[in-house]
Amino acid sequence: MAAAGTALRFLKSFSGASPPLFSLFNNPRLTRSVAPLLFFSSAGFSPQQRAFCSVVSGAVASGEATKPEPVELEKGVRIREFRKKLKIADIKGGPDQGLNRLGENLVVRGWVRTLRVQSSVTFIEVNDGSCLSNMQCVISSDAEGYDQVESGLISTGAAVWVQGTIVASQGSKQKVELNVDKLVTVGTSDPSFPIQKKRVSREFLRTKAHLRPRTNTFGAVSRVRNALAYATHKFFQENGFVWLSSPIITASDCEGAGEQFCVTTLVPTSREATDSPVNAIPRTKDGLIDWSQDFFGKPAFLTVSGQLNAETYATALTDVYTFGPTFRAENSNTSRHLAEFWMIEPELAFADLEDDMACATAYLQYVVEYILENCKEDMDFFNTWIEKGIIARLSDVVEKRFVQLSYTDAVEILLKAKKTFEFPVTWGCDLQSEHERYITEEVFSGCPVIIRDYPKDIKAFYMRQNDDGKTVAAMDMLVPRVGELIGGSQREERLEYLEQRLDDLKLNKESYWWYLDLRRYGSVPHAGFGLGFERLVQFATGIDNIRDAIPFPRAPGSAEF
Repeated sequence: MAAAGTALRFLKSFSGASPPLFSLFNNPRLTRSVAPLLFFSSAGFSPQQRAFCSVVSGAVASGEATKPEPVELEKGVRIREFRKKLKIADIKGGPDQGLNRLGENLVVRGWVRTLRVQSSVTFIEVNDGSCLSNMQCVISSDAEGYDQVESGLISTGAAVWVQGTIVASQGSKQKVELNVDKLVTVGTSDPSFPIQKKRVSREFLRTKAHLRPRTNTFGAVSRVRNALAYATHKFFQENGFVWLSSPIITASDCEGAGEQFCVTTLVPTSREATDSPVNAIPRTKDGLIDWSQDFFGKPAFLTVSGQLNAETYATALTDVYTFGPTFRAENSNTSRHLAEFWMIEPELAFADLEDDMACATAYLQYVVEYILENCKEDMDFFNTWIEKGIIARLSDVVEKRFVQLSYTDAVEILLKAKKTFEFPVTWGCDLQSEHERYITEEVFSGCPVIIRDYPKDIKAFYMRQNDDGKTVAAMDMLVPRVGELIGGSQREERLEYLEQRLDDLKLNKESYWWYLDLRRYGSVPHAGFGLGFERLVQFATGIDNIRDAIPFPRAPGSAEF
């Protein structure tokens, strides 16, 4: 209040000040609105008056001249406190499987899986997606809402709200059940609901991708996928990495393969696209597409990798990682390929290939151990219904030391194999899935294997050349059932080598000007790897088709949902 006090004292001692001006200063409402005007309109005042106006204006602007008036808030209802919903997993989880909640009156919300009407009671199996287990709700004819059962409103697929008391179950499939006091139908289900109690093929469920999460298999896959994503962030955050959101739209091709989706506004968007003539695309005098008129002023694509962008931040933040969607326009309609998938790509500065392999090994063991400890019910389901022995296989990954061998040694092993491969093996060939699985599953009895030092002619331009001039410091981690799960390398940090490699592959160096700058300004040895997240989900669940490892698969000729 020092400025306000100064203004008041100045006003009282100012012989030329009129009473109205003194009154103005003592009126808080008028002072807030008029005092700033005094400052700007004091040109006709004497020097003393102008000085006074400046003091008043400064005091008001600083909030010291007046005390804020209390504002009476309009009467209203407070926003309720957010609270986590009680889920079936909360009720039935833990070592007691719900027995510690006996006698509690609880509410369950979910979707009806099955309905069994008997003479005295009706059994409704309700699932809310929080766990594999259903909550068995037992309702008798005297319960509120039982008329909904009699009228047929309650059927498979319907959404319900159920209130009741937790009691010990008379059956052997569960420890507890809900003795229903009140039943409310939240959303009815049409009799045409396609997912009934009978088993259906996963091929059929791909045509019902919007409903397949309600099945045991896809509910379990979704929960394990979620746990793997959480464990991924947890691992890197605990090890000092910074998460980076790399761009989805790019003007460069990380792999140099050119199999990218083009992003353009030259083709009309929305409903107009289906009726647009080809000659509507602007062209140059030479008849080529005039990319200067496109949105970005040049060709742009959906990214195939966030690696190059991650390298830029690794040279500033040391250790970073990306975790986001990537795209490949490969016309490959196999059980191992997707057009849209998620990639995990860490990048480590001041690191070589040995550091890269150590990080990849630690990461895989960490996330596998996490799901074994935190997704026990779902993993038991996979062990019973999807892949016998998957828990033992994953436990081996956590406990065993990984095998490391060179590409040259791997080729020698394959050449000596008493097995006929569909794809012949020669030094310099790109190893196929059948070769990779043979090495991990048969030669090394299910142990993950890291193959390193690949021929440079089959690897990307950014990989560091080894001293032999023939190979690069690259590595692939191979696992049973999937084959290659992780691919990585030490990056070429030497400017002259990188420029020569771009020239050898006839790649446009101008497109990589910023990438080359990283080698000009404080270049350091660095390394990283990429992991296709859906392949990790396959590996962890035993699901044999990658289209079942992602909520909504995108593949050639398929972009439903």
